[in-house]
Amino acid sequence: MQLDFIFSIVILIFSAVIHEVSHGYIAYMQGDNTAKYAGRLTLNPLKHLELFGSFILPLISYFLGGFIIGWAKPVPYNPYNLRNQRWGEALVAFAGPAVNILIALIFGLAIRFSLLPSLSVVFATIVLINLILATFNLIPVPPLDGSKILFSIFPNSLYSARQFLERNGLFITLFFVLFLWQFVLPFIGWEFHLITGLLA
Repeated sequence: MQLDFIFSIVILIFSAVIHEVSHGYIAYMQGDNTAKYAGRLTLNPLKHLELFGSFILPLISYFLGGFIIGWAKPVPYNPYNLRNQRWGEALVAFAGPAVNILIALIFGLAIRFSLLPSLSVVFATIVLINLILATFNLIPVPPLDGSKILFSIFPNSLYSARQFLERNGLFITLFFVLFLWQFVLPFIGWEFHLITGLLA
């Protein structure tokens, strides 16, 4: 197996772990202790990895499309414990993609301003994977974070549509990855160029 693939998997795992811990911390800051009691407010990857999202899906996406995509085990939280009942769930959901965007900005600006140029290839990989994670998770389909944000603005009259999406979300997500993700990749390339000044 190629070394760059293994290195990319390592970056993906740690980026996904930070993503999930961010969900837990925002929930904790809003009064929910579920993630803390479950031992998930830790950067130890063994607490967050799952077989399909952390290993099988990255392999499938890499060998079928040449890119790496995946997720870690979702951090549990109880939305009824959140202080902000109107937007609390959306804030918890957005925390993960937000931290991936922040990581991409930090390492991308290091590339743009030629900080540690010997590490530019490493930094570029970190930027690209975190942009993929952020963009992928903002897709408004369960179980991805974008669905929680979307559901926060859903009127109650569309509750049946939410139930349908939640029942079939995993299949819709897999369909999206296999057949529609290729149309999102140019947008991620644009994001990468905007931050780093390089072509993806």
